Order: sequence, then structure tokens, then C-alpha cells
Amino acid sequence: MDLNVLITLAVAAVIISFLAAAVNVLREYERGIVFTLGRFTGVKGPGFIILIPVVQEIVRVDLRTITQDVPTQDVISLDNVSVHVNAVIYFRVVDPEKAILEVENFAQATSELAQTTLRSVVGKHELDEILAERDKLNRDIQEILDAQTDRWGIKVSNVEIKHVDLDESMVRAIAKQAEAERIRRAKVINAVGEEQAAQKIADAAAILATEGQGMQLRYLSALQEIAGGDQGAATIVFPFPMDVIRGLIPDINGTGSGTGEDRRGSNEGGDAAPSEPGSSPGEGPESD
Repeated sequence: MDLNVLITLAVAAVIISFLAAAVNVLREYERGIVFTLGRFTGVKGPGFIILIPVVQEIVRVDLRTITQDVPTQDVISLDNVSVHVNAVIYFRVVDPEKAILEVENFAQATSELAQTTLRSVVGKHELDEILAERDKLNRDIQEILDAQTDRWGIKVSNVEIKHVDLDESMVRAIAKQAEAERIRRAKVINAVGEEQAAQKIADAAAILATEGQGMQLRYLSALQEIAGGDQGAATIVFPFPMDVIRGLIPDINGTGSGTGEDRRGSNEGGDAAPSEPGSSPGEGPESD
């Protein structure tokens, strides 16, 4: 009786273990590569799968996007500057059959290929391009990796350069260069402003030259601004040009000259020979 019970328990255990090995459930993002007696027989999943234990085996492949850091690489740029660059890559399996049959470990192989590609691409550019054109470098690296991993059933969707580290001496040199560039831009802006101001002054002078009273009014306006506008209580001593006076009082020369002529005429008409003593004013000199 005891022997029969043990045999029954043993058979039940074998059946349970057989069913456990035969039944497989794959999630939505998983695929199963099935081998029968060591030979590839197909891709299964997702869902419920029954295999023949010992005869068949399954290798699970995750189809979700994998994020992987690229270790820091020491790179010499095209202009002989030493930089330390690291990146991150995003890839996923699009063909589970190739990912298992064509390469031993597709994740490690992609990581190693990303390191060499990063050094190769960055080394073809100058430091200024590395710092300013990261998007272009990212696209170049992504296209090279995607082309080379296609035969492994891998799709590299994106590559991002995270850090570009420089030596301290190079950081100081770049800071000096940036400062010099800012000074250059300031001088150019100042020169452009001077050029525009000179042009406006020349235009204003041309306009004032067409009006006789324009310069005089501008002179008086400048004096008002110097005095403080409407609140001015200061005393200003300044030379007043005669041209301004002649412009404001155009008849001053004519009036002055006429008065002088009248005076000279009266003096000339009134001049007479002095009379001798004892003679009357109406008598003239005696004739011989």
C-alpha cells in the first residue's frame, strides 16, 4: 500500500514538473525564440505557449526600449584638444531572431560599438563644433550605429552626448576667447552707433543750412537746455555772436548809418568861417 502511494506521488510529481516545463506565458512586450533539439524552429508569443520538455527550449527577448550609458571616452579632437565625452543611447530589438542568432549578447555588442563610434565621430570635429553642434554629432552617431546594428535586429532610436569635459587650462582659454569676442562685438556696436549718429548730424546740418534762422534758433535752444530748461535759475555767461544779432535785428546797420550821415550833413552845413570881433553875424568879410 505504501509502495503504491509512493509510485502515485512520483508520477504526479513528474506530470506536474512536465506541465510546468511545458507551459510558458509570454508578456505583451516579450517574444520567445524556440529551439527544437538545438535547431531554430520559430518565434513565439505573446501569450500561452506549450513546449515539449527536454526536446524544446525557449529564449525570451524583451522588445522594450533599452537605455544604456556609454562610459566616458578620452578623445583628441581635430584641433588636438583633449576632451572627455560620455553619452547615452536608446535602442530596442525589432527582430528577435537576428538578435539571438546573429550576435551572442546584443546589449554588450551595441555598447562596445557605441564607444568606438563615439570616439571616431568626435575625433573628426574641432572643439568649437563639439561644443556648439551637439545635435549634428548626435545624428551622425545615431545613423552609424543604426546602420551597423541593423544586421543584429537592433534599432538605435536616439543618441545623446551628455557631458563634454575639458582641462582647466582649456576652460580658462575659452573664457578669454569669449571675453575677447564680447569686447569685439561691443566695439562694433559702438562704431555702428557712431556712424548712424554722424549720418543724422549731417542730415540735420543740411536741413539747418537751408533755413537762415535755423542755426540761431538751435543755438538759443541749446542755451536753454544748458540753463536747465524751465527750472533754470543759473546764470550763464556766454559769447553772443554778432551774426545772431544781425539776423534778429536786420535793420540795425541801416538805422545806424542813416543817423550818422544826417549828423555829418548837419555838421557840414553848419560849419562857417569864424566871424571877426566886432562884426555882426550877418556881415561877411570885407572885400578889398
